[in-house]
Amino acid sequence: MAYTCEVVKEAPTATSGPSARRRIGINAQLLAQERSYRHAGVSRYIDNLLKCLLREDSEADYTVFLGGRSPLRYAPGTLRSALPLSLEQGRAYRERRSRLPTQNPWVRLFWEQCIQPLQLRASGIELLHSPVNVQPLVLPCKGVVTATDLSFMVFPRSFRTFQRLYQRFFTRWSARRADHLIAISASTARDLVKFFGVPATKITVTYPGVDAAYRPITDAAVLSEFRRRRNLPDKFFLFVGTLEPRKNLLTLLRAYATFRRAMGGTHKLVLAGGRGWLYRPLFSAVEELGLQTDVVFPGFVPEEELPLWYNTAEALVYPSLYEGFGLPPLEAMACGTAVVVADASSLPEVVSDAGLRIDPHRVEAWTEALVQLCQVDGLRADLASRGLQRAREFTWTRMARETIQVYRNVLAGGA
Repeated sequence: MAYTCEVVKEAPTATSGPSARRRIGINAQLLAQERSYRHAGVSRYIDNLLKCLLREDSEADYTVFLGGRSPLRYAPGTLRSALPLSLEQGRAYRERRSRLPTQNPWVRLFWEQCIQPLQLRASGIELLHSPVNVQPLVLPCKGVVTATDLSFMVFPRSFRTFQRLYQRFFTRWSARRADHLIAISASTARDLVKFFGVPATKITVTYPGVDAAYRPITDAAVLSEFRRRRNLPDKFFLFVGTLEPRKNLLTLLRAYATFRRAMGGTHKLVLAGGRGWLYRPLFSAVEELGLQTDVVFPGFVPEEELPLWYNTAEALVYPSLYEGFGLPPLEAMACGTAVVVADASSLPEVVSDAGLRIDPHRVEAWTEALVQLCQVDGLRADLASRGLQRAREFTWTRMARETIQVYRNVLAGGA
């Protein structure tokens, strides 16, 4: 399918009357502008929302506000297909691309708060969807905000001072002033009520989905070649995510060290992901525990490779203390990989009874879980089967349909 894009050079002429199409804007400035850990999470959410909107909504015209480096297309064969800026019936997104270097957080803040409202007014936008916590202080239209997570409230020390203060002020203000909020989990919805006093009736929980590329890979030759190319051991436990304190990786390391002493060198531990805030204690702990040859840090994993990582792992281990949703466990389950997660924040919503859920603070419980994965006959196969079934419940199409319904309710005057 060929994709095209209509670039808006001038403000569109406003329409009126009962047959007027709804004009909706999407702030897509955080659509990933480079291959980094930012591809995960919010960027994937924005990407898949854009992919589904035109297919699922025939009653609105969409304008997408992009950064100067945001991609329009991806290379053939990569996990994520081209942005569907044109679909059936010749309809297209209107694109407004910033000339400012909005990959710089300070510039993006200036654009969002000062320039975006002017562009919204000039474009005749009736509703702006801000998909990452914050909308403009002065908004000339209705606003819907997606709350991805409130980690800056729960773990403030994991953020730099400006970043923490910015998020606290603007997210609180946006949550209270937006016409409606979308939370990507019930856990995040509860946090909005707890920290910002937002009425629960103002929040809709809409779960992210999982891409079709995440599926079991049965070709042993493909998996073997991937192991060879990435120099991976035959058996390993896998973590995927940013290396930062709230991921609780020190607990996992201590549990793995005990497992290693009990079970020998049967399994390595692979901690895949970009380095976030305060990551140095993690590397220090590897040395203190004598795990230099047993723990592998491959760094950032390209998104198109993730299905191969999940399929080659014995299990995904995810001890995170806090997640707005937690895509890696869902992706691993869709690949038929057993998952072990922390019984905390949103992770029980994702996994339900399809994985092992462990107290995030009990090192011995994590050690026991790792041992069980190796010793209990049929456990991994049972978790894999349940995980595959559970993953089918999460689709990006459903997420888009529920989001579109929020737009319609807000524009119709509902909360």
